[in-house]
Amino acid sequence: MVEDRAGVTWRVLWQQLADEVGRPPARWLCETASGCDGAEFLAELDRPATARMVAHLDSMVVRLRAGEPLQYVLGRWGFRRLDLMVDRRVLIPRPETEEVVETAVRLMADRAGVLRAADLGCGSGAIGLSLAAELPVDRTEVWLTDASTDALDVARANAAGLGRAAVNVRFAAGSWYDALPADLAGGFDLLVSNPPYVADEAADLEAIVRDHEPALALFGGPDGLDALRVVVAGAPHWLRPGGWLVCEIGSSQAAAVRALAGDAGLGEVEIRADAAGLDRIAVARRPT
Repeated sequence: MVEDRAGVTWRVLWQQLADEVGRPPARWLCETASGCDGAEFLAELDRPATARMVAHLDSMVVRLRAGEPLQYVLGRWGFRRLDLMVDRRVLIPRPETEEVVETAVRLMADRAGVLRAADLGCGSGAIGLSLAAELPVDRTEVWLTDASTDALDVARANAAGLGRAAVNVRFAAGSWYDALPADLAGGFDLLVSNPPYVADEAADLEAIVRDHEPALALFGGPDGLDALRVVVAGAPHWLRPGGWLVCEIGSSQAAAVRALAGDAGLGEVEIRADAAGLDRIAVARRPT
């Protein structure tokens, strides 16, 4: 890239950066620096960038070169219908978690009356806010819980962009079910969670994940199942008869999670594969 780039057009800046990081990431970085998205950015391609915009772009490139994940550098990431703020306080939303939401929404498709759901360990709010956005807005209540008040701050900020559906969202701080009001026990149609499920000493975890994403949201004890044990065991107490539990799990945890669900008295236990063919989504139901 050239030395003095103030006054250089966005078309040139995009191409120069694309040679280093690839065309789509380069566009996202340029969009963020320019303050324009989509068609608006394309309309600006032949206009010069200001010195402030170039400085912003340069600061993001420095962070990217230092190994920081692109999503944190951008400060935002798309998830289903949502554009979420993300930073080091929360996990980066991933495609497999979008499939968890898809599973949960489909399970509620034929359910009548008021729907009460909870996103346990909500992080950025990706799951819970997606449920609020995609389930019937006139008869849905979604609780977002997290032990991290920092994560809840991010989720609250993301809820601000939800529009009308935000009125159906509730936030509660605490560890798993401890965050929920006691009088809601037995009243949930749906419990969804992407809990920490990576074993503490996992050797195959990418360095970029281990070094940058919050450990509290990643690591689930020696076998990665500590949080899943709590979530699965508590589900029958909090679900209505016929209510569903949906959890994201590690690809090697299917047998263990199936056993946990059986021990908890849950039925219709199923482990579903994600788009990559990996066991990733655990589904179970409180018997009617």
